[in-house]
Amino acid sequence: MGEFQHSIDEKGRMIVPARFRDGLGDHFVITKGLDNCLFVYPMEEWLVLEEKLRALPFTKADARAFVRFFLSGATECELDRQGRILLPANLREYAQLDKDVVVIGVSSRVEIWSKVVWEEYSLKASQEYEGLAEKVVDLGI
Repeated sequence: MGEFQHSIDEKGRMIVPARFRDGLGDHFVITKGLDNCLFVYPMEEWLVLEEKLRALPFTKADARAFVRFFLSGATECELDRQGRILLPANLREYAQLDKDVVVIGVSSRVEIWSKVVWEEYSLKASQEYEGLAEKVVDLGI
């Protein structure tokens, strides 16, 4: 849980908030997420997700396309001694990450957002919050 403001240095490195380091462990996976952000998974969560992706029917075009997109962007990462990660250029480009980023905790994953994209998304979501809450209640939450 939580929302943290950070920046990416000129070499493409970003400090992972201390709050998330223990949960992510020594090795974790970053991939292209939804809504133009990056998803960061602890290795044990990634392995569960990867197993579910393998179980999708390869005869379905939508399943193949999603698995290709999701897995092709995935990269294994580890923290350096200063608690930083190197974000690959292709992932920085996908998520429009330049300098200022927002790192948020979302249950079993961490998300990395461009500050500008997060502010736009957050504003829109806050305007629809009550309607979204009603839909979530319909899902049994």
